[in-house]
Amino acid sequence: MGVLGGMGPLATVETYRRIVASTPARRDQDHLHVVIDSNPAVPDRTAALLSGGEDPRPLLHAGAQRLVVAGAEVLCIPCNTAHAYHEWLQRRVPVPIVHMLRETASRVAALGARRVGLLATTGTVATGLYQAELQRAGLGLVTLEAPVQSRVMDAIGAIKAGDVGDGVVSALAAAALCLVSAGADHVVVGCTEISLVAGELPLPVPVVDALDVLVSSTLRLATSVPEPPELVPHVV
Repeated sequence: MGVLGGMGPLATVETYRRIVASTPARRDQDHLHVVIDSNPAVPDRTAALLSGGEDPRPLLHAGAQRLVVAGAEVLCIPCNTAHAYHEWLQRRVPVPIVHMLRETASRVAALGARRVGLLATTGTVATGLYQAELQRAGLGLVTLEAPVQSRVMDAIGAIKAGDVGDGVVSALAAAALCLVSAGADHVVVGCTEISLVAGELPLPVPVVDALDVLVSSTLRLATSVPEPPELVPHVV
């Protein structure tokens, strides 16, 4: 399994922690071989999508290539906003890249959701990435008004800086309650920084963390890849 990370580093660490925790293993050797390319130099995805910031695709492609060269047979990207480039990247990489948003839409549909509230970056919201996947699954989307969405971005920035305190959690919980008040019957945590505190959001509706979905979907795909044939030593 290859993890194309660094967006941000804390989210990448959490992704690996969840991979290990979700793998049914009794000993070290029962775990998967995981290769991580964590490159925080990948340009900001929201800035690139909304305000003409530096294009992240060259570094995303370079990281994916490094993972494939290192032997990864399945890739995942623990960054929701980076999935704006998923199709572009998949055409240039010879191994499957799990689509976190598509898998998450399927998960909430299976749970019986009808209108899904989205906690995510402004870039993810503005590009309609989740809206397209939810519509494909027959679901509606509820998003935040601009002032509340701005506070969500402030909270995401604080988490990237290492602040996961009560103030950040309270701001995100208040935003999530706005989604419920607007008619959401499920809330999707669609930002891997918010995933770090998702378990602390007290909400009256089910919460689906896209990072959990990414990990479970990638593990399912990775464990379906056949083991390579055993090498027979060459005897001279």
